[in-house]
Amino acid sequence: MDNYIVSARKYRPSTFASVVGQKALTATLKNAIATDRLAHAYLFCGGRGVGKTSCARIFAKTINCMNPTADGDPCNECASCRAFNENRSLNIIELDAASNNSVDDIRGLVDQVQVPPTEGRYRVFIIDEVHMLSSAAFNAFLKTLEEPPSYVVFILATTEKQKIIPTILSRCQIYDFNRITVADMVDHLQYVASQEGITAERSALSLIARKADGAMRDALSIFDQVAASSRGNITYTSAIANLNVLDSTYYTRLAGAFAKGDVQSALLLYKEIRDRGFDTHFFITGLAAYIRDLMVARSESTLQLLDTDDDVKAEMANTAKELPLDFYYAAMSLCNEADLNYRQASSKTFLAELLLIRLCQLQSPSPTYSGSGEGQLKPFAAPAPTAAPATAPASDHAAVQPTAAPAVTNTQPPAAPAPAVKPAPAAATAAPPAAGTSAPPPPPSRTGKVLRSTRRVEAQATTGPSCTDAAEARTHRTASYTDEQVNAAWDAYAAARPTERILINTMRACRPRNMGNDTYDVALENEIQTAEFRNRLVELLPYMRDAISNDNFNITLSINESGPAPTIWNDREILAHITSVSPEIVKLIDKFNLKLV
Repeated sequence: MDNYIVSARKYRPSTFASVVGQKALTATLKNAIATDRLAHAYLFCGGRGVGKTSCARIFAKTINCMNPTADGDPCNECASCRAFNENRSLNIIELDAASNNSVDDIRGLVDQVQVPPTEGRYRVFIIDEVHMLSSAAFNAFLKTLEEPPSYVVFILATTEKQKIIPTILSRCQIYDFNRITVADMVDHLQYVASQEGITAERSALSLIARKADGAMRDALSIFDQVAASSRGNITYTSAIANLNVLDSTYYTRLAGAFAKGDVQSALLLYKEIRDRGFDTHFFITGLAAYIRDLMVARSESTLQLLDTDDDVKAEMANTAKELPLDFYYAAMSLCNEADLNYRQASSKTFLAELLLIRLCQLQSPSPTYSGSGEGQLKPFAAPAPTAAPATAPASDHAAVQPTAAPAVTNTQPPAAPAPAVKPAPAAATAAPPAAGTSAPPPPPSRTGKVLRSTRRVEAQATTGPSCTDAAEARTHRTASYTDEQVNAAWDAYAAARPTERILINTMRACRPRNMGNDTYDVALENEIQTAEFRNRLVELLPYMRDAISNDNFNITLSINESGPAPTIWNDREILAHITSVSPEIVKLIDKFNLKLV
């Protein structure tokens, strides 16, 4: 009985034509061989499982092949190719730099460089994971890499090009390998399945390809795992169960809940996901990725950014149209905020549930539910009293009015009613004052909700229709104020929202400027920031007016065309600056073991 060989080894490419997803790169290598324009050193860069080492071996075999094919591939029949395929070639030497990264290892390799090939034209040295070499080993390798013998070719492979010193990079021709697309992976997996006699649904193979995240070797390993568990019949259901992947239908159902503002359904779906054993952080990151995919699927021009099958693209495009584009911008920001706060959150479940509630509220700020229990969301300000309930208490209030002086020439407010009679808050608005008399000011509400409601209307009066009745229902405040008071209220608003980092940074960088006539201008950086801040004005403008007791105060928004705002330091940058100029602060921090939170 033959020994079982995993698919990643059994179907490893042996020719340039069999390399998956790197057509442009392999064509360049074949052209270099065909025109005999070979460099003495190459650097292959890219993620894991994209074919770097495989291409290095094919390249090494091809330049020593005695009878290459018309397409530029090795013949696999000559003595050199057979020696390579049987792992007994002396002309191709592989070194794993992860375990051979010392100066002595490189010196041993340099000694081998001096030996000419026994057969064939070149000796090829393939150094895998070259970024693992120590600094001393890199320096010992520099001279040989720059001026090797004419029969030597170096091929270096790495997943982390940024760790290689510039003197090495400058001595090599650099080839960057692409991540393998989902479509290319699915096609190759279908070929492997047909060769192994395995039936596989394309949706299941697409799931495996997405799970592999651009690495063909990972895709083949996952394929073997799913094929073993499903006994040669790979279905979408078996792949979902075996890989413990959260089905995208959950995210699609959540998108429907967001569109309807249905908080209960969203929370129940999250509970169902947790009951299946999925981690909360995994759920948050998956939801963020799904919302991003919906955003790019909403437009035909960005649909190509989705790395998936055409059927899935069409389905996501239909789902994406249920929500406006502004929703996706805000939703992605909320998901990113939850991701950043996940580690510090004492209750991960509460963090995820709060995220879902806020996502539902993006489409329905005050959704109404059946019934009138405590779970029903209500407006922040109380609604204006209607005329019907105000009629009855008006008569009681009028009964105590004769105790006040006639209001024909008197400018003072009417006398207070007798303590035994409880005045109704809506009495002053129940009926208009008689001709030739001064109307008494409206009594304040115990909760202040009436005044607060009129201020909310006043905050929107600059962009909407005038509300004369609401403006007459309360005293118009015109207290004097200073720029310092405006800035203090501005900072206090930002400080009261410590988790909204984007808002805090924007308010720190973009300060209000006095333009005269009780108007302050805020110069923002771009259109997106301006649109986001315009929505914030509904809450910010009443806050500022309350802080300075002036209802004439107004804020305008503009785009800063003179360049970006000055850099604002965060807390860690401020601490680093303080400690750099004051050694005593460093001693104080060490003495009391202080930490920045």
